[in-house]
Amino acid sequence: MFSSVAHLARANPFNTPHLQLVHDGLGDLRSSSPGPTGQPRRPRNLAAAAVEEYSCEFGSAKYYALCGFGGVLSCGLTHTAVVPLDLVKCRMQVDPQKYKGIFNGFSVTLKEDGVRGLAKGWAPTFLGYSMQGLCKFGFYEVFKVLYSNMLGEENTYLWRTSLYLAASASAEFFADIALAPMEAAKVRIQTQPGYANTLRDAAPKMYKEEGLKAFYKGVAPLWMRQIPYTMMKFACFERTVEALYKFVVPKPRSECSKPEQLVVTFVAGYIAGVFCAIVSHPADSVVSVLNKEKGSSASLVLKRLGFKGVWKGLFARIIMIGTLTALQWFIYDSVKVYFRLPRPPPPEMPESLKKKLGLTQ
Repeated sequence: MFSSVAHLARANPFNTPHLQLVHDGLGDLRSSSPGPTGQPRRPRNLAAAAVEEYSCEFGSAKYYALCGFGGVLSCGLTHTAVVPLDLVKCRMQVDPQKYKGIFNGFSVTLKEDGVRGLAKGWAPTFLGYSMQGLCKFGFYEVFKVLYSNMLGEENTYLWRTSLYLAASASAEFFADIALAPMEAAKVRIQTQPGYANTLRDAAPKMYKEEGLKAFYKGVAPLWMRQIPYTMMKFACFERTVEALYKFVVPKPRSECSKPEQLVVTFVAGYIAGVFCAIVSHPADSVVSVLNKEKGSSASLVLKRLGFKGVWKGLFARIIMIGTLTALQWFIYDSVKVYFRLPRPPPPEMPESLKKKLGLTQ
């Protein structure tokens, strides 16, 4: 699979080296005179520059593997870091009478469980969201290349927002299947006092009571929560980065240092995170209640909560998801910088489309 994707990626509009060479007026390297093996001859200075700048080819198996590793770090570490806030948020959603607000929720939790109680559910959180991050970011890069090649260079530019939405939704579909078992265990640990304190206690108990259904009954609500969230996360981030470089940053991305680029990444990630929290919060409330109750269904929970009930804990989630999303993009982009992976610049209109629109001679 990866070999075919790598072949497609060579001519992909998101391929940074290709775009940079075209924009620099160097033309298509494939038109160069062939070398001894019949392959296009690459100028030595360009070949050396490519080796020095990137550790792997855009769209290669190594590229996707390292992107997936970046997703593991960005999602696993950040979600684990905010477990205390997530715990209070979940308790506010399932028992609003007891946990009346974010500060009250922390106060009650500390009083009943102590400081250690705030870390409940850290193990399933780390494992579950590491797997989710692997699929979310890794498959997003794969689907972005595949869908882009289906559209072609010009349509990729014209329909880039739709491409971001489609690629992220496809990736999240698989990511949630990986996340669902650990998410179910996490919610049981955090919201049912006395049920279990660790993943080792919770998982066998859940399987004994309900079988595999206990781990996957929340996957449909997860899709309801996470697919809109991820579509917003990726599409909003991509377009915000594009807008920041166009209207806010006083110089082109190519002239910005790596730290400056990472600051833009963080700001764009936080803006995207606020919208993500709002879009996905109702489904998040349903997931929290559903995973706590045996024999319940998403429709019954939604009906019982009502319109007002599904928005409980929104402020806490905006703080959590805004910070989370910003840090995730920052970590993911930092991994790309560290491993010297190709990092596509903000998209520019292809020359062929400019000529069709009469924007160039």
